[in-house]
Order: sequence, then structure tokens, then C-alpha cells
Amino acid sequence: MRELTAREGSTLRLGQLLKAAGLVDSGGEAKALLERGAVSVNGERETRRGRQLVRGDVVQAGDEAVRVV
Repeated sequence: MRELTAREGSTLRLGQLLKAAGLVDSGGEAKALLERGAVSVNGERETRRGRQLVRGDVVQAGDEAVRVV
């Protein structure tokens, strides 16, 4: 499992994480991936690109998993 460090005091949204982790190349790709139901946060399917993530959240997209630290 890879880890992505969130900046102290900043908000990290799901679409931003997908791009920063290299799981998608654009916001449009993130939107399409979410609409297909291919993304989960902490084991629950997520469709909102703007969902706010906190430290400890685990995002799964396909075979890739990323933990927010």
C-alpha cells in the first residue's frame, strides 16, 4: 500500500488524491472512475469527487490502494 502525505492544516479531496497518487491523469478521468463505482474509501464505495479525506483514510481504485498520512 502506498502512502500520500497530506499537508498540515489543508483539506485533501478525493479527486485531488486520485491525481496526486497518479491513479488518474485528469479530473475528468477521476469523475469517470468514480461514476463507474471503481473507487472505495475505507472499504465503502464512493462516487463523490469532492469527498474530504482525513489522515488514516484508505482509498482503493482497482488494485491500487493509497493511505492518507
